[in-house]
Order: sequence, then C-alpha cells, then structure tokens
Amino acid sequence: MSFDFEQAVSLLKTEFPQDILDTKEYRGETTVFVNSEKIASICGYLKNNLDFTFLADLTAVDYLEIKSPRYEVVYHVHRFGVDCEENIRIRLKAKISDKEPTIDSVVSIWATADWLEREIYDMFGIEFAGHPDLRRILMPEDYGPFPLRKDFDVRNREASKESFEKALEEDTD
Repeated sequence: MSFDFEQAVSLLKTEFPQDILDTKEYRGETTVFVNSEKIASICGYLKNNLDFTFLADLTAVDYLEIKSPRYEVVYHVHRFGVDCEENIRIRLKAKISDKEPTIDSVVSIWATADWLEREIYDMFGIEFAGHPDLRRILMPEDYGPFPLRKDFDVRNREASKESFEKALEEDTD
C-alpha cells in the first residue's frame, strides 16, 4: 500500500494536534492551515519524518481588507515516493499579521527557500526570522515600498525616481 496525503495529514495532526488548524481539499489538492509560530517544526517534521524532500514553491498572499490576518505564507511541498502513486503534494498555509509580518525561515530545512524567502521579503515585506541573508533580491536595497502589497500605489513613481537618482549619483562619483 502506498503512502498518500491522507496519511501525511493524519500524522501531522497526531504530531501537532494544536498547530494543525484546518485542512481543505479541492480538486485533488490538499491544503493544511498551520500555526505560523510552528512552521519550522512542521516543515522539519514533513521533511525528516515523512520524506517531503522538495520545496516546490514558497509564496505569499495579501488579503488587504478581505481577511484578517492580512497575509498568508504558502508552502508547496512534494514527496517523491518509490511508486508514481506515492508522489504527493501538500500545500501549507500560515497566516501572518500585518502589524508585525514575520515568520520563521525554513532555509535550514530546504536550501531552496533561501531565494524564495528573499523574494517574498522584497515584494511583500514579510520578514523571515533566522534567514541567513535577508535582503532585497529584485528591487534596489534603498527602495521603500513593497510592490506586491495590495496597498502599493502603482501611480506613485517617487520611490523609483529616488532610487534611480541615487544610483546615477553613485555611478558618477
């Protein structure tokens, strides 16, 4: 008998009874809502005990004025089994407050999280505690706003202008 996502979710609920907040299934994909304060422990358990060795993607969602808390950090993890039937994916979602948008880094669990967490930090302003090199990856270091936040004003070019002018000044010195 092959290992499946129901078994994985059941084992997660057994290991983290207070921290698995909800599960949903839609179109054959499972989403597990987790306590954001335990994300590193849950991810470590998935990798080390259940062989979810691949972090396929890591992103965030801004629910400005739609949901509270405002942000969700979303982890897509994959387990490559011996049989093709054992290849399973689970989506983890952790809610993050907009007052202090911080969650623990999972770089020590999956090295691929390094640049993905940096991208989320750069675009959403969500910080990853314990990240080895948390700095902007797409925008200039001195750029103030976070472009994927729902309240980002695309018409305000002032931050881009300031950053560009500073770069020109540094280049001519």
